[in-house]
Amino acid sequence: MADISKGERRTGLVNGFAAYGMWGLVPLFWPLLKPAGSMEILAHRMVWSLVFVAAALVFVRRWAWAGELLRQPRRLALVTVAAAVITVNWGVYIWAVNAGRVVEASLGYFINPLVTIAMGVLLLKERLRPVQWAAVGVGFAAVVVLAIGYGQPPWISLVLAFSFATYGLVKKKVNLGGIESLAAETAIQFLPALGYLLWLSGHGESSFVGHGAGHAALLASTGIVTAVPLVCFGAAAIRVPLSTLGLLQYLAPVFQFLLGILYFHEAMPAERWAGFTLVWLALALLTWEALRTARRSARVLAAASLPRPTVPVAETPASQV
Repeated sequence: MADISKGERRTGLVNGFAAYGMWGLVPLFWPLLKPAGSMEILAHRMVWSLVFVAAALVFVRRWAWAGELLRQPRRLALVTVAAAVITVNWGVYIWAVNAGRVVEASLGYFINPLVTIAMGVLLLKERLRPVQWAAVGVGFAAVVVLAIGYGQPPWISLVLAFSFATYGLVKKKVNLGGIESLAAETAIQFLPALGYLLWLSGHGESSFVGHGAGHAALLASTGIVTAVPLVCFGAAAIRVPLSTLGLLQYLAPVFQFLLGILYFHEAMPAERWAGFTLVWLALALLTWEALRTARRSARVLAAASLPRPTVPVAETPASQV
C-alpha cells in the first residue's frame, strides 16, 4: 500500500463507502419487490446476477480463470460450498427484511467478526491475544442476553453471521477475485434457480409477468444490486489498507440497524439494547486491538527500513593472516 498515491487512496475510500453504504441501504430495496416471495426474489437474484456479471466479464474479456477453475476439482468443490452457503445467507436475509426483522438481521453482521475469530480458533487453530479473547467472551454474553430477551436464540442473526463467516473462509481458500468468484458461484446457482422460476411460472405463481414492466424490471435489477457493491468493494480492497476496510465494514450493519429503528419502526426493548451494547463493546475491543497491532507493525516496518550505520572494519594484524 506504500506506493499507492493519495488520489488512489481517496478513490479507494470513496469506493469503500459506496460498497458498504449500498449494502447498508439494501433493506430499502427488498420490500419493493413484493408481492414476490422471498424464494422467488432469491431465485431472481441468482439468475440476474449471473447475467449481469457474465456481461461485465465479456466486456473486460476476463475468462482465463474459468478454464483454470474447471481443471481444479478441489477449488471447484469449494466454489460449490461457497455458492450453497451464500444461498442460505441471501435467502435468510431477504426473508428477514421482508418479515420486518431488519434489526435482528443487522445484528448478524455486527457479530460476524466475532464468529470469524471463533472459527479461526476452532478450525484453523489460530491463537488469540487476550483482548480478542475478551471480545469473544463479551460477544457470547451478548448472544445470551439477546436470547433471554427474544425468548429464544437470535437464530436469524446467528445464521447470517455463521453463513457469512463460512463463506469468507471458503472464499479465502478458493482465492478468486470478487467478480470472478460471484460469476462462478452464480453459475452453480443458475440452473436450480431458473428451474424454480420456471416451476413457479408453470403453476401460475410467478409475479414476474403479471405485475407490470416496472415490477419485472425491479426483479431483473437484483443482479445489479448484487454485483455493483461487489465491484466497488474490489476497487477499495486494492487501494486502502486492510485496517481501513475493517473499520468501513461496520457501516453496513450500522445503516441497517438505524433503518430498522427509524424507518421500519421495529421495537427495541431494554434487553435488546443491552445485548446490542455488549456487541458494540466487543467490536470496540476488537477495533482497538486491530489498530494497536497495525500501528505496532507499522513502527517495526519503519524501523526495519531505516539505513543501518556502517561499522568500520578493523585492520587485521599481519600475525593473524
